[in-house]
Amino acid sequence: MDSNDSSGGLVVLAVDDEEPALEELAYLLNEEPRVGVVLKASNATDALRVLNSRQGVREAQPAGQAAGRGMANPMTGLRVAERTDVEVVFLDIRMPGLDGLELARVFSSMAVPPAVVFVTAHDDRAVDAYEVGAEDYLLKPLRAERLSAAIDRILVRRTSGVAEPVREENGEDEVIPVELAGTTKLVPRSAVRYVEAQGDYARLHTHEGSHLVRIPLSVLEDRWRDAGFVRIHRSFLVSLPLVTELRLSGSGYVVRVGNGPDCAELPVSRRHTRELKDRLVRATKQAWSQR
Repeated sequence: MDSNDSSGGLVVLAVDDEEPALEELAYLLNEEPRVGVVLKASNATDALRVLNSRQGVREAQPAGQAAGRGMANPMTGLRVAERTDVEVVFLDIRMPGLDGLELARVFSSMAVPPAVVFVTAHDDRAVDAYEVGAEDYLLKPLRAERLSAAIDRILVRRTSGVAEPVREENGEDEVIPVELAGTTKLVPRSAVRYVEAQGDYARLHTHEGSHLVRIPLSVLEDRWRDAGFVRIHRSFLVSLPLVTELRLSGSGYVVRVGNGPDCAELPVSRRHTRELKDRLVRATKQAWSQR
C-alpha cells in the first residue's frame, strides 16, 4: 500500500498484478492534481483488504469470524466493507485468482461502492466492463490525458447527479462502449438505427455515423429483441420504431429506416419477412391502443 497524502483530493486504489504496470499507474495518479491519496494492491484479495482497512477494519477476516462492520463475500471468503473512503478503483481485468470483472461485482455489493475504472491491455472486454457498472475503460499503454478525462467524467457525474442512465419504457437504455483513437465513446442503444453484421463484428449505424464493435449480430439480436430491434436479414438488425416503409422491390422486400437524406434502405430476406410484418402490425396496434 502506498499513498500521496494530500488532503481534499480523491482517494483512489490502483490494482494490477504486474508490478511495472502498477507502478506506472500509481505514478500517473500521483501526478494528477485532483487525486489526494493513491493506494496500491497487486491482486483482488489485497484490494479488498485495503478497502476494509479504510473503513476501520484493520484486516479482512475469513468468513464466519467476528470482525468489524461488513459482510462475508462467498466469492472470496473475505469480509467486505459496507463503506469505504476509497472513491475510485483503477482496476486491471486479467489477474490471477479473482479477476477484475469479478472484483467489480464484489464492490457492487457494498452499500456505497467505489467507482470503477478498468485499465487493461485488452480491448475485447469493454462491453462486459460496462455491464458491471464501470465508469470508464482505459487501454494500456495509459496516457495521462486519457486518465484525466476519466477523472473528469467521475467528478462531473458525482457533482451534477447525471449518473442515472437514460431510460426507455421497457427499462434502461443500454450503452455500448466504442474505442476511437484511444478514446472510449459511449453509444446508447436508442441512438442506433440499424446494425450491420461484419464477420464476428457488428457495425452500429446512428445519425452521426457508424461504429464497429466486437459483438456478433446474433448476440445483439437476442439482447435487443425486447427493446424493439428485429432481424430482417442475415446481415441486418433494425430498430422497429424507426422503420418508415416496407415495400416490394423486384423479387423481395426492402425496408426504409428513417426519413430524409440520411434514410437507409435495407433488404429483407424471405425467411424474415413474416416476422417483420407481424411485429410491425403488433407495434401499430399497440400505438393505436395507447391513444
